[in-house]
Amino acid sequence: QVQLVESGGGLVQAGGSLRLSCAASGRTASMYVMGWFRQAPGKEREFVAALNRSGGTYYADSVKGRFTISRDNAKSTVYLQMNNLKPEDTAVYYCVLRDYGGISTNPYNYNYWGQGTQVTVSS
Repeated sequence: QVQLVESGGGLVQAGGSLRLSCAASGRTASMYVMGWFRQAPGKEREFVAALNRSGGTYYADSVKGRFTISRDNAKSTVYLQMNNLKPEDTAVYYCVLRDYGGISTNPYNYNYWGQGTQVTVSS
């Protein structure tokens, strides 16, 4: 069984930065696709970024150039560095893991989810 534990959310002013962390227990993070989704109030869950086994990355257009996903294999931890944050980035951010296939932007293709961490960006 895989457990994903997120940390690092909080309140930040527009233009600021936050780094989210996701520690994966029960599996070696480098062996799987891991990523981040987010969900704002009243909106559907939205793909943010993902990282595959070979280190390849994929980003949503809305965060490209501002967010960076990375992984520390020794710690089985994935990070999401978020810079130049905007009020529209406000959402609950979820860490995800997929133990089959490649990167996908479809939330139904990820079979493990963290509990979520709130990110609030004030204007």
